[in-house]
Amino acid sequence: MSRQVDAISGNTTQFATAMIGGQLFGLPISRVQDVFMPERLTRVPLAPDDVAGVLNLRGRIVTAIDMRARLGLPKNSENKPPMAMGVDLRGESYGLLIDTIGEVLTLPDEGREVNPVNLDPRMASFANGVHRLDGQLMVVLDVDKVLEIANARMAA
Repeated sequence: MSRQVDAISGNTTQFATAMIGGQLFGLPISRVQDVFMPERLTRVPLAPDDVAGVLNLRGRIVTAIDMRARLGLPKNSENKPPMAMGVDLRGESYGLLIDTIGEVLTLPDEGREVNPVNLDPRMASFANGVHRLDGQLMVVLDVDKVLEIANARMAA
C-alpha cells in the first residue's frame, strides 16, 4: 500500500508499451500521436534499411521506421503484420514499426533507472533509462534519439 501512496504523491509518467523482438519498450505517451496498422507502404529508393517506406495516414505523409532494423534485430519470422506508433519530430510525421502494441502503464518517475551496463549497446543508444517491472525490463525509448539518427542517415 505504501508503494501505491508513493506513486500517487510523486511524479509519474504514462508510457505506451510495445514489444520489439521480444523486448518490452515504453514511449512516453505524450510523444505518441497515433497507433495504427500500416497499409500500402511505398519503398523509398536508396533509403537506408531501417526506413521501411512512406505511407499516407489521413492525408499526412508518414515515414515508416522499421524498429527491428533500427535496433539491429532480425526480421520478424512470423507472418503477422507490424503495428505502428505515430510520432512527430519538428513537424515531420513518423511511424515506428513494432511487433505488437501493449498497454499504457503509469509508472513513478523515481522508479526509472539509468541504462544498465549490460544493456545491448544498440538499445542503449536509443534508451532514456529502464523500469524494472515484474519479471521484465522495460526500456524507455528516447524518440528524439531514434529519429535524429534516422534523419542523419537519410540526409547522408
